[in-house]
Amino acid sequence: MSVNKPLSQNDLPYAGIRVVEFTHMVMGPTCGMILADLGAEVIKVEPIDGDKTRNLIGSGAGFFPMFNRNKKSIAVDMKTPAGMELVRKLVSTADVLSENFKPGTMAKLGLDYETLKKINPKLIYVSHKGFLPGPYDHRTALDEVVQMMGGLAYMTGPEDRPLRAGSSVNDIMGGVFGAIGVMAALRQRELTDEGQEIQSSLFENNVFLVGQHMMQYAVTGKAAKPMPSRISAWAIYDVFEVANGEKIFLAVVTDTQWKIFCEAFGFADLYQDPALKLNNQRVQARSTLIPDIKNRLAQLTAKEITTIFEENGLPFAPITRPEQLFEDPHLIATGGLAPITLTDGPKAGTQTSTPLMPLMMNGKRLGIRLNPPKSGEQTQEILKELGYSEDDIRKLSSDGAIA
Repeated sequence: MSVNKPLSQNDLPYAGIRVVEFTHMVMGPTCGMILADLGAEVIKVEPIDGDKTRNLIGSGAGFFPMFNRNKKSIAVDMKTPAGMELVRKLVSTADVLSENFKPGTMAKLGLDYETLKKINPKLIYVSHKGFLPGPYDHRTALDEVVQMMGGLAYMTGPEDRPLRAGSSVNDIMGGVFGAIGVMAALRQRELTDEGQEIQSSLFENNVFLVGQHMMQYAVTGKAAKPMPSRISAWAIYDVFEVANGEKIFLAVVTDTQWKIFCEAFGFADLYQDPALKLNNQRVQARSTLIPDIKNRLAQLTAKEITTIFEENGLPFAPITRPEQLFEDPHLIATGGLAPITLTDGPKAGTQTSTPLMPLMMNGKRLGIRLNPPKSGEQTQEILKELGYSEDDIRKLSSDGAIA
């Protein structure tokens, strides 16, 4: 399979749209990354010493390079009058402003929607917060906070042991919904010639993600069990330990797949058992059926089982660690990983690859046009575009208003 070439700038749907973002960490930057991948010019306004996300370690070390590709950076000291004047000029040219600071921060700077819409009535203003307006909106939220209070941690861990999901799911999805709001507002602006304010939030996003479990209770009258101890909708839907201690996830989710599974592995006795004929019967028999199948598969290797499942169109999955995905043959063959150069940290200057958005347009992937920017990398370029002369730029730099 040949690698899909990315779309060119001229083919991207939001080419010509300017986004100015005041964001950090994950939620706000995700929104900007999506719009940037779709062709928008996204200008990241950073503090004079750079976005602190650049220097995170541990689980935060991947935040900046993952969510800030295809963006430009301008580093400004917004505590100086000259810096604020520069920022206001920049915002006046924006189609979209994106921010994810604490409630009230942008208002203190005079950069809230009510102030800015007076000078730029077509501005679309998207705020990414912990909570939508209401009794909780004064609280400080994090992904883990809303996972705990929003039912996701309860559903992820074993009973009596809430466990956060293994990714920043609410931060990322909150940014996705922020971007969807921007897209909808851009379309509405075409019809009304007016901008609007959009709000996206972590908590409400988390509630949306667990909505299926809320509705399960509404339909059945029974509270959903955490995923490790839930009553599965399917009999075979589990991780199996096989030969050499390897583990593999296997699923048989229809009666047709049950027939195929039994024939492929020579389990005629199971298929002929009238007590296992239908899926719901097999679900009720899980306590004995799963140990039986685990015992039958125990001497086969994961590779042998993979071959049989793949040949017969049955669902399966290896248990993969994130770092192993850099070598995933499907991602490599389909162009799902794109090259970028790291700009911060001990490996600054190193080329690696990063996952692209999981979609294609016109048969092509949305690629990388710009590496994650160095702090202030495009400051001079953007200032010149705003009408600042070389002398103006030198003075701003010597005064410490820009970096």
